[in-house]
Amino acid sequence: METALIIGASGGIGRALSDLLQARGVEVTRLSRSVDGFDLTDPDGVARILNTLSDPFDLIIVASGALEINGAEPEKSIRAVSARAMMDQFALNAIGPALVLKQAHRLLPRDRKAAFVVLSARVGSIEDNRLGGWVSYRASKAAVNQIVHTAAIELARTHKQAACVVMHPGTVKTAFTKKYLGRHPAVEPEEAAENLLAVISGLSPTDTGGFFDWAGKRVPW
Repeated sequence: METALIIGASGGIGRALSDLLQARGVEVTRLSRSVDGFDLTDPDGVARILNTLSDPFDLIIVASGALEINGAEPEKSIRAVSARAMMDQFALNAIGPALVLKQAHRLLPRDRKAAFVVLSARVGSIEDNRLGGWVSYRASKAAVNQIVHTAAIELARTHKQAACVVMHPGTVKTAFTKKYLGRHPAVEPEEAAENLLAVISGLSPTDTGGFFDWAGKRVPW
């Protein structure tokens, strides 16, 4: 791996991934809303900035996402759902990654191994949902899982050495999760980055379209 594009590079996991890759000698292009104005909820802005990138990347990771947007906390019940909060979740967590995937055909090389990874969440698993709640966030993650799975089928026709997957990074100690850690075991962003890259380095084209956790285990859809 020689080049990588990290989207959401100013966040806890995104920064840790960028720093670790750079320490390993990888040329890293970092994009984020806070530093570069790369806002996944702005389709025109996404297209404009991605169009400035010409050379393909061996690895692309979309590490952006949010559990709370504009103060809307995850719902404890379906009775708490609001249209605005749900649309905000889908705009950032599902549509945003889709806008990046829209350009994957030119951002990934066709002549060598490559990977496109979107960080999702285990709570996006429909089969594994036993607690309910968090309706909008769960639904947005289930949606991005389907988006990546569908894009992987298309990419496999032209990028035969690429793996396009969604990954659950585990519970990571970031500003994103601070209010919700509770009794769940959590790891530092640097450890999460090590775990994710260990799995990514072992991906093959046969894994494309899959949903994996930080340990490389498949997560049920």
